[in-house]
Amino acid sequence: MIIGCHNFVSQKYCILIEINKFMSKLNGKIIWITGASSGIGEELSKQLSEKGCKLIISARREAELQRVKASCINSETITVLPFDLANIDSMKSLAERAVAIYGKIDVLINNGGISQRSPIIETSIEVDRKIMEIDYLGTVALSKAILPHFITNASGHYVVVSSLMGKFSSPLRSSYCGAKHALHGFFDALRLEHEKDNVKVTMVCPGFVNTNVARNALTSNGSKQGYQDEMTEKGLDVSVFTKKMIRAIRHNKFEVYIGKFEKVGAYLKRLSPKLLHKMVLRSKVR
Repeated sequence: MIIGCHNFVSQKYCILIEINKFMSKLNGKIIWITGASSGIGEELSKQLSEKGCKLIISARREAELQRVKASCINSETITVLPFDLANIDSMKSLAERAVAIYGKIDVLINNGGISQRSPIIETSIEVDRKIMEIDYLGTVALSKAILPHFITNASGHYVVVSSLMGKFSSPLRSSYCGAKHALHGFFDALRLEHEKDNVKVTMVCPGFVNTNVARNALTSNGSKQGYQDEMTEKGLDVSVFTKKMIRAIRHNKFEVYIGKFEKVGAYLKRLSPKLLHKMVLRSKVR
């Protein structure tokens, strides 16, 4: 029985109060979002701002970040901090600047990154390196830079936007899949090492979400694909995806798969990798 609840009606009322408290625990939190100039990051900025969070929004393009800030309901509690994930050596000073803005960071949402659409045999090693530097090393460097702050506060939450491609692979995404798989390995280890410091990790694995990720994906020579593919076009609406993602953050999920039918692949990978292989070969994922 919940303390202070002495009958069935009051007990139900107290349970509702506790649920509301739990579901509101992001309110007022200081959240740093990378990759916030479009897509999932932009929608996160809008929805978290509505919930009363203080935000730091980051990406390379300052003008786009200013546009996102202006579109949010509580723009006065949003700070723009542009940077490039490829500039790994700048992360320590960048983290110090971010902490100084509000005096604390509660949640770091590692959302920045880039995708790929090209056959392995044709893909330049420079493309492989660029994707790994941005999607993996940039994210790791930023996360390590903010880690001492989380440890000092005995509180902190990493949210990492990985992909279902971090759990299984598909054609034309070899470097992207490799970087996303690597993120799972790193952050699973971080969670184990720093549970004693009350540092949490939520791995978010999107399936197809209707954003510009396919248009901006790198091809074999490093140029952008420049067009939307069919499966991404038919993917989850970004606002629907973001609501599900925020719910997972609130619940401190270790790992969450968000998508349509493609979510099955993550479970099938454990049960029968060979069957998954055959299914992906027959699919329209190209």
